[in-house]
Amino acid sequence: MATTIPNFALYGEQSALSWENFFNVERISYRSKDLNWRASPHVHDSLIQVLFIQCGQVDVLMNYSRQKAKAPCLILVPAQTVHGFHYTPDTEGLTITASQRPLESVMTILAPEVLKLVHQPCIIPLEYFPEEKDIIWEFYYSMMNELRIPMINQTAMCVSLFISMFVHLSRISNLSLENQQIDNSSRKASQINKFLALVDQKFRQRLTVNDYSCEMGMSPGHLSRLCRLTLGMSSLDVINMRVIQEAQRELVYTSKTIKQLAAFLGFNDEAYFTRFFHKHAGVSPSQFRERAVREISMGEECV
Repeated sequence: MATTIPNFALYGEQSALSWENFFNVERISYRSKDLNWRASPHVHDSLIQVLFIQCGQVDVLMNYSRQKAKAPCLILVPAQTVHGFHYTPDTEGLTITASQRPLESVMTILAPEVLKLVHQPCIIPLEYFPEEKDIIWEFYYSMMNELRIPMINQTAMCVSLFISMFVHLSRISNLSLENQQIDNSSRKASQINKFLALVDQKFRQRLTVNDYSCEMGMSPGHLSRLCRLTLGMSSLDVINMRVIQEAQRELVYTSKTIKQLAAFLGFNDEAYFTRFFHKHAGVSPSQFRERAVREISMGEECV
């Protein structure tokens, strides 16, 4: 049975899409300790998160790849990125959660070159840059301090600091952001990278698991076991999630009709695509777009 990835407003608060002017900073242990230091795979449609890991280690799942993040480091999770975490109990750090749309609107005008970083799920190691660790802490501390007492234009101040932090990160990101991949030292990692690359190239062709497994020279069962072992989900889930991810982006950022989108994604029947989308996203394509457009408008009014 295919897995439906939960769509959360923040962590466990499952709700409608939110493109509102939201900003929050909190300690990782605040929620994770009560959840046995785990955050199951989920997605935020409109919220970007940046985790500052100061102590400990995190097993990170982001868009179908698993990596280990060792302190000190930053974990960047853009909106619409499937992600999950398993922290060691000694993990200490802070998480910023913010509406991505206002961030994009300002950066498009003032710092367009930084948008690539905003849209790229990644881990930025700080182990060899102790001075950067201190600078990042100052940004986080300033944002936490700003949120302690309600004040006029509080969110605007936090977003300004957040943007400044991203500009700073963009200056050091070339040191560690060259399209991070799963560690290719093992055969399993190499195989799963090949599968993910194939899915990314061909998901619009609506190929079956058998098609992919044949191209990779293995049985469908072996491919599915490989995905479950490495990614924590079946091979079919990986394929379907890639389709849904693309569908959501097209619904938000293009004016394609549902019929055009269905054809673009390789569906011959609009009604079948609508059922497929509803099964995996929890709402119909039209409902998803209507909510997104409404909330984007609200967010732009707040910028």
